[in-house]
Amino acid sequence: MLPSANFEPVVKTFREGIQMKTKVGAVVAAALIAAPLAANAQNLSPGFYVGVEGGLNFVHNLNTNIAGQTNSPRVGWMIGGVVGYDFVGPRVELEIPYRRNSVNSNYGQTKVESIAAMVNVLYDFFPQSMISPHLGAGVGIARVTQSSTEFAYQGIAGLSAVFADSFRVSLDYKFFGTTNPSFAGASYRYLNHSAMLTLAYKFGAPAAAAPPPPEPQRQGNAYMVFFDFDRSNITATAAETIRKAAADAKAGQKTRIGVTGHADRAGSDAYNMALSLRRANAVKDQLVREGIPAANITVVGRGESQPLVQTTDGVREPQNRRVEIVLQ
Repeated sequence: MLPSANFEPVVKTFREGIQMKTKVGAVVAAALIAAPLAANAQNLSPGFYVGVEGGLNFVHNLNTNIAGQTNSPRVGWMIGGVVGYDFVGPRVELEIPYRRNSVNSNYGQTKVESIAAMVNVLYDFFPQSMISPHLGAGVGIARVTQSSTEFAYQGIAGLSAVFADSFRVSLDYKFFGTTNPSFAGASYRYLNHSAMLTLAYKFGAPAAAAPPPPEPQRQGNAYMVFFDFDRSNITATAAETIRKAAADAKAGQKTRIGVTGHADRAGSDAYNMALSLRRANAVKDQLVREGIPAANITVVGRGESQPLVQTTDGVREPQNRRVEIVLQ
């Protein structure tokens, strides 16, 4: 076990690093917040992507007395590249990051460097939206200064935004660690905190801009209303159709009303199931406002499983973004 040394220099360095990371994060966060939160005409089909990354890093446990030296690391920099495949939600990527930190010691300055090959698995929580948080983890190998190749691991948390169809900008925090490399003749655990920006480009044609929703339809005791892409709010024309359905239900003394929500095939199955339920519940709430008892309404979400128009996965089809109202 390595003996402890004075931690005041590393605490000061760590504070400086946090301040620098905070400034970078504030600038990026402001840019993301200023961007519209609505979904863009972005590439929602599965496909390969490539990217470059860069940022700041800090080795938090190198302030030790090794071979008669007091080593105090500074905030360093890092660059890297990624190649991955986006399943629209889950992502798998190969990352090659290089990190470098200057270290002050009794004998002057030296440097600690690491280069790694990591396989990361990430999950975007709202792939249909312009801005989405993500979490991930990675494993691989790394070589740290004056050491053999070590097992490496990392945890990832970040926020990404899609611009210009297929370009993704991400702000990530990564906690990176290895098994015990050596430094100045002694072994230690290499643990690193990184804040980085990544610019990635996804190949493949982006989805076309969504046209406006179709006009509501009625067939006998069935009514159909439509929604904008990735939306569950009731439009003015949809509200008029729901008002008519409620009036017909009361006039015909219909005691049961079935409300079934649907979604198109852009996005994951789980996301579209939740979206179809939000649409169905929005219609139910509107029916209640029109005087229909909530107990008389049955709500079902079908996700993308029952399209009105058959499409391939990832296609935005306006007629599939609908809610069907059936008077029973």
